Amino acid sequence: MKTLIQKIHLDGNQSFACRTYKTPQFETNWHKHEECELILITEGQGTIMAGDYVGEYSTGDIFYLAANLPHWFRKQHPKTIGSAIVVHFRHDLFGETFLALPEMKPVDSFLKKNDGIQLAEKIKPSIIQLIRTIETAKGYQRINLLLQAIQQICSTNNHHILTRDFISVNSNINPAIEKIIDFSFKHYLEALTLEQVAKIAGMSIPTFCRFFKKNIKKTYFDFLQELRISHACKLLTDTNKAVLEICYESGYNSWAHFSKQFKKVKQITPSKYRKEFMEKIK
Repeated sequence: MKTLIQKIHLDGNQSFACRTYKTPQFETNWHKHEECELILITEGQGTIMAGDYVGEYSTGDIFYLAANLPHWFRKQHPKTIGSAIVVHFRHDLFGETFLALPEMKPVDSFLKKNDGIQLAEKIKPSIIQLIRTIETAKGYQRINLLLQAIQQICSTNNHHILTRDFISVNSNINPAIEKIIDFSFKHYLEALTLEQVAKIAGMSIPTFCRFFKKNIKKTYFDFLQELRISHACKLLTDTNKAVLEICYESGYNSWAHFSKQFKKVKQITPSKYRKEFMEKIK
């Protein structure tokens, strides 16, 4: 696979893009683009990587990703359908003069941040409606709807910060990173060693460790733990399997280690994570 800086296609009569991406177009590699991205997952579930964040996504989730923030959405099961409505727009879309107005200060400040966020349940219904309407809207209405969506997002605390001020170290993404991530997504439930992964990258172990941390802002084993915990979260919410069984199916052979790592990543125990999820969907 080739890793490219993604170029967003615009119709001649539009200043920003809003379109549905469905399998196979939904699948992306580890990529970035100079446009900000507002994405509504309309079908499927899986794992999201954004900057130094690794977590899970499911139908109905909404994410905002700042310009040039590397990211990757990977479905839980390759044969399932993935679909999303994606809005791509430049941070200077509204113009410096307009954004300099006192009333636009919150929007201007929000668009200058290099963050990735996930919207909380309280704000999702109104943003879902706006995104769906943008996709079919024409003319000035599109701009107005997008501005409404951004204004609502930046004027509330109903979101979760996934990654803050993530700086991509290179103007181009090193192809070795994609090879490592692709290999990891396919084998993260196995007992991987640094020797194996360094070999995939074509590096010595010390060079690989420095390279990975420089690009992803965390150690490889921290990244691997987050992939496994994300998998455990899906099992906790999508199945009735016992927590101990989920521990072993998530690549761990020790309950104590699994419990410790889960709490480190999610700041909550596996049992409480499941309980809170069940209470939320009642």
